[in-house]
Amino acid sequence: MKRLHGIAFLLASGLVLSAAAQTSPAPAVTASTGPAKIAVITFQAAVSQTNEGQRNFTDIEKKYDPKRQQLKALAEEIDTSTKQLQAQGDKLTNAERASKAKTIDEKKKHLSRSAEEAQKDFQQAMQQSFNDVASKVYEVVASYAQQQGYTLVLDVSQKQNPVLYASDSTNITKAVIDAYNVKSGVPAPPAQPAGDAAPAKPGAINAVPPAH
Repeated sequence: MKRLHGIAFLLASGLVLSAAAQTSPAPAVTASTGPAKIAVITFQAAVSQTNEGQRNFTDIEKKYDPKRQQLKALAEEIDTSTKQLQAQGDKLTNAERASKAKTIDEKKKHLSRSAEEAQKDFQQAMQQSFNDVASKVYEVVASYAQQQGYTLVLDVSQKQNPVLYASDSTNITKAVIDAYNVKSGVPAPPAQPAGDAAPAKPGAINAVPPAH
């Protein structure tokens, strides 16, 4: 059985950027007599890779881990009961088989409902966490762009974006992350010991695969 994954950050950029723009005033647009100075940023990565973003992700992972373990245990219990019922076969009366099958079916329904509820709660927690950090990163982007004299900053997080080429020197993602970490004061997460599994990728709590 595959291990249940937690989620990192919901990277639905349209929703996130919209929320960030609504909670932060847009930088004033001023006329410029000089040449345009353009930068690009991977906004989603900037948000999720900040120290604060990583810390929040870890905290939410820990909060929901007991629920993941509970769902996993229930799934294993259903799987074991199903195999036992299949192995007993003709040794049971029709009434006994029906009773055991009904109990397994009820547990499956309970597992499905619990997994859906957990996933919904987890997604909401991660969405809120991401949006909270995104709105503050947005402010840092605007401030950094003004300080560095950029006239336009393009987000290249989306798969479908208008940027066909951008040199590395125009990418301000790392600079924004560093600036945000300094402003937030949140320390970097501790380094993982060699050989530890990589952090879970962004996604959602997976519903437990149905028992056989």
